[in-house]
Amino acid sequence: MIPLDIFADPVCPWCLIGKLELDRALESRPLHPFQIAWHPFRLNPQMPRGGMDRIEYLHAKLGPRSQEASRAVAERAAALGLNLNPSPREPDTTDAHRLMHWAGLESAQTRVMSGLMRAHWQEARDIGDAAELALIAGAAGMDADMVARLLASDADRDEIAAREQHARNRGISSVPTFIVANQHAISGAQPASLWQQIVDELATAPK
Repeated sequence: MIPLDIFADPVCPWCLIGKLELDRALESRPLHPFQIAWHPFRLNPQMPRGGMDRIEYLHAKLGPRSQEASRAVAERAAALGLNLNPSPREPDTTDAHRLMHWAGLESAQTRVMSGLMRAHWQEARDIGDAAELALIAGAAGMDADMVARLLASDADRDEIAAREQHARNRGISSVPTFIVANQHAISGAQPASLWQQIVDELATAPK
C-alpha cells in the first residue's frame, strides 16, 4: 500500500470538492494502492469556540467577493452531483479534528470525514456542537457515548494543535493538501482525472 496523507478541514469548501473528486477517481479504480490518512489543519484556527454566523464570517473573510466565492463552490459541487445546504454557523473545528484523531485509532477516518462534510455542507448541522459530533461518530460505527465523554474533556486538544503546527512547519499553508508516498505534495481540489492518472501510473511503475 502507498500512503496518501490528506490535510483538510471539513468546513473548507475546496476540501469538500477535493474529496468528491478523489472519491470519484477511487471508485473507478477499486484496486488503487492508497492507504488514506486524514490530518488536522484548521481553516480558521482563531475561530471562537462557539463559532459565528456563516454570512458574517464570509463577509469578514472575503468581503465583496463572498457571494462570488460561494457561487463558484456551489457550481463546482453541482457539477459533481451535490447540492449544497451549508450550516448557518461557521464552527470552530477543533473538536471535529479531535473526533477525526480518535477515528484514526478505529480505522474510521474516511467514514467520519464523510459524515462531517455531509452534516456541514448538506444537512445544515453545526459540527462544532458536541452532540452532533457524537451522532456523526455513532453513524460511522464508533461508540457515540465514549466520544461524547471525550468531547466533554480536553483530551487530545494539545495533540491536535501540535499536529497542525507540525504541518505548518513542514510548509503546508493551505488545504486540501495531499502527500503521496511521503514525497509528492499535491495542493488544491484536483479533478478525478488527475487521480486516475496517478493510480494508473503507480500500477505500471517498476516494483
